[in-house]
Amino acid sequence: MSIWVLLQGFGLGASMIIPIGAQNAYVLNQGIKRNHHLTTATICSVCDVLFISLGIFGGGALLASNEILLFTVTIGGILFLLFYGCMSLKSARQSTQPEKQHTQAIPRGRRAVILGALAVTVLNPHLYLDTVVILGSIGGQFEGSDRIAFAVGTILASFVWFYSLSVGAAKLAPTLSKPKVKAGIDIAVAAMMFFIAGHLITELWSNYVIKS
Repeated sequence: MSIWVLLQGFGLGASMIIPIGAQNAYVLNQGIKRNHHLTTATICSVCDVLFISLGIFGGGALLASNEILLFTVTIGGILFLLFYGCMSLKSARQSTQPEKQHTQAIPRGRRAVILGALAVTVLNPHLYLDTVVILGSIGGQFEGSDRIAFAVGTILASFVWFYSLSVGAAKLAPTLSKPKVKAGIDIAVAAMMFFIAGHLITELWSNYVIKS
């Protein structure tokens, strides 16, 4: 197994995984709440293992070549991103209301946290486009042990990133959970979700409307 190929996979994997906003926002929020945050990081990482492996070992080409499937994934992702952005704006508004600041939030159960982590992963179109299609097409160029090394590198990037984000948010929770700071984070998350959704809508329009 080539260490250089593994490091290459780690670097490219990090560059694809870190900008996936919905996953990061969810992991960050669960870390701030210290509510099953390690479980959240584990679910997101394990899902990435499945999708990265699927892309590198053949699934990426299938998704990229199936326009109907790609179109469906993109539409579902746009709706999800818009919904998540609206929920983040609602959370930001509630954080700045005096009567909400003194109300202790009820922690979500493990099952609800797991379902939420699965939702921000499976319903996120960037996961498919970045980890399955892009990483899959790059990883598919390697052969034998080098392909395995590339896959291991990208998978390690996912685990390192999500656990670092989760643990870091939990340690900084006293600061990040302050009403004004939390509202700022929620607004930034909403802006990111709307920006990504707008970008996907633009791509969808140019690829399927203008060309037709």
